[in-house]
Amino acid sequence: MQQLALALAPPPEPTFDSFFVARNAAPFEVLRQAAAQGARADHEPPHDEQFIYLWGERGAGKSHLLRAFVAEAKTHGSAARYFVAGESIDAGDGEILAAVDDVNGLDMVGQLALFDLYNRIRTRGGVLVSAGSRPPSELPLREDLRTRLGAGIVMRLEPLTDEEKAAAISEHGRRRGLDLPPDLIEYLLSHVTRDMGTQMAVVDTLDRVSLERKRTPTLPLLRDVLRQLQDESGMRP
Repeated sequence: MQQLALALAPPPEPTFDSFFVARNAAPFEVLRQAAAQGARADHEPPHDEQFIYLWGERGAGKSHLLRAFVAEAKTHGSAARYFVAGESIDAGDGEILAAVDDVNGLDMVGQLALFDLYNRIRTRGGVLVSAGSRPPSELPLREDLRTRLGAGIVMRLEPLTDEEKAAAISEHGRRRGLDLPPDLIEYLLSHVTRDMGTQMAVVDTLDRVSLERKRTPTLPLLRDVLRQLQDESGMRP
């Protein structure tokens, strides 16, 4: 059988269009509107709409929505930045839109930087979207920062059910022109126990391999792809 130098396809840049909404219509719509309205020079959002906090378990889609928020804001002409715990949080001066991910992982330097960013956005305009694994009151952060993060809109992201995950993967395949059979999707969900981003990347890799080998995406081909990914890149189910 033909062997390829195979690497996991990089996940596509998150957008609102590629987010599988399911039970998260409310936070999805709040961020979509904030990304569009934040770019308007005549828009002065009320205090609570300037600050949005999302929380939920790993894989619920927090990072996807924060990155989509930044990408969408840029299409409307806003200066928008995405940060994650461990990076230097410095969004500059003036009216900005910022997304800060994984706030529960911020060290003291990061907490001070986020505190400063919050106050700058409050006084100079813009929107701050942040996300973590817990509600603001349960975050292992400074009390004054916890209070500020909880002062605006706080919304929980609900994780996808197995049925919703299957529907999301099927929809992702259709976007690439793939008609993924149910047994293939079931195998993917049960053998790639990582976040949805990784599972989508496996679908993209399967698409590329099927084109290179001129084969229809089938369960045997998926097994072959997963086996080769494990052998060549150390990926583990």
